[in-house]
Amino acid sequence: MPLTAVACRCVRFTVAATSITTHSKTDAHVRPAFAAARPAVFDTGISMLEKIKATWFSSVRADVLAGLVVALALIPEAIAFSIITGVDPKVGLYASFCICVVIAFVGGRPAMISAATGAMALLMVNLVKEHGLQYLLAATLLCGVLQIIAGYLRLGELMRFVSRSVVTGFVNALAILIFMAQLPELTHATWPVYAMTAAGLAIIYLFPRVPLLGKLLPSPLVCILLLTAMSIYMGLDVRTVGDMGAMPDSLPVFMWPDVALNLDTLLIILPYSAALAVVGLLESMMTATIVDDLTDTTSDRNRECRGQGIANIASGLIGGMAGCAMIGQSMINVKSGGRTRLSTLSAGLLLLIMMLFLGDWLARIPMAALVAVMIMVSISTFSWESIRNLKQYPLSTNIVMVVTVIMVVATHNLAYGVLVGSLLAAMFFASKIARYLDVTSQRDPEHSHRTYYVTGQVFFASAERFMASFDLRENVETLAIDLREAHFWDITAVAALDKVVLKLRRAGISVDVVGMNRATATLVDRFGVHDKPDAIDSLMGH
Repeated sequence: MPLTAVACRCVRFTVAATSITTHSKTDAHVRPAFAAARPAVFDTGISMLEKIKATWFSSVRADVLAGLVVALALIPEAIAFSIITGVDPKVGLYASFCICVVIAFVGGRPAMISAATGAMALLMVNLVKEHGLQYLLAATLLCGVLQIIAGYLRLGELMRFVSRSVVTGFVNALAILIFMAQLPELTHATWPVYAMTAAGLAIIYLFPRVPLLGKLLPSPLVCILLLTAMSIYMGLDVRTVGDMGAMPDSLPVFMWPDVALNLDTLLIILPYSAALAVVGLLESMMTATIVDDLTDTTSDRNRECRGQGIANIASGLIGGMAGCAMIGQSMINVKSGGRTRLSTLSAGLLLLIMMLFLGDWLARIPMAALVAVMIMVSISTFSWESIRNLKQYPLSTNIVMVVTVIMVVATHNLAYGVLVGSLLAAMFFASKIARYLDVTSQRDPEHSHRTYYVTGQVFFASAERFMASFDLRENVETLAIDLREAHFWDITAVAALDKVVLKLRRAGISVDVVGMNRATATLVDRFGVHDKPDAIDSLMGH
């Protein structure tokens, strides 16, 4: 073989070997990269699956059974709220189904039940009387839009400013209203109604003690099933769900409100929509707080605001009324074992299935069974601990709680009660903080000088006390106001400082204000007048 040929072959072999080596090195570098990347992707996927399982499928059996109990309890209430509003029962039923299903996906509080409610129904009565169903649907759509805007504006965070005493008063008032709502079913009723109600309460409280079965089935569901079977078997003449109104026999269909899209329509529905949005969000946020406490979990309030808006828009587009979170049904759900979004979804879907396919059977459920369930909810909702703690809590806390209860029960409007309670709590808080203002002074007789030391918060509630702490007639040449331990919060505080300084200067005393922190200095520089030209002349007008 020629030498050149051998050389060429050697070169080719070397190149090939080099290529192989290069690829091997490249693979060696690439494989660790893929090995490092794959676990991150897999970890993300696993964490997502775990989150989905936690929020949807952590307790499937309990959630589905709890949803069934809620669905059974929703039917008579949805019909009753429709009657209150003055519309066909299917309006409330469709709304309850739709809101429940939608909020399960987009809401911020798992296991909370949202549907047509009495508080929302009362707000729509006059609108339906004066303008009809189509304007109600339009108001429902606008209500949803306003709630979505509130969510994006993060107004759900305002719940931080609702004190514990207001929440307790809200809960107790709601428990009283739930119980009072059952009284019409028990007034002038026949003895079988009282007997069935008592039997229902006995089943609800005693069935959980039954070995094995007591933990498998929620006692409210057992109560409804047993009392329905008893009513049918014994042929008892008692009021049933069917007496509340006819059940719909078809699926809801898309329907755009038949109203003129102009300014006149907007002016008609806007006041109602705004009221619906405020009351709906307020009731939903309060209910979320209660469910948070019951389940030792937290909720996303801003997401819940947006979710309520989306659910109400969906309800309005299928002919349903506006709704919000229901404290009673949420309590039933949680007490029956519901913990995840699946319980809310189950309640909505089972409600629809029962409406369409089991309407005749549902119509035979005795109202006494549902009354027993709601009385249980009322008893478990009421904060009995708040009664025991009346002697231990401060008087201001007790007053706020009692006033909130009275306002809600008297007006049947949760928003009024919470608003008045929150204002009262704010007044007590401001009064308490104002009392901690302290002004002391020290005189230097050798130099005819006095220094005032201000400690605490100066604002509208403490401004008068701040001014009264200075002796404006003392015969001194110089005076200093030391604000190192003080903070000025508003223009009322700045005005009080101006009046003190200007009156002292008008009396011929040289005044220095020292030790202001940055926030106080910014406020005084912006709104204060005591260091401006002709400031003394403006004293009377400040």
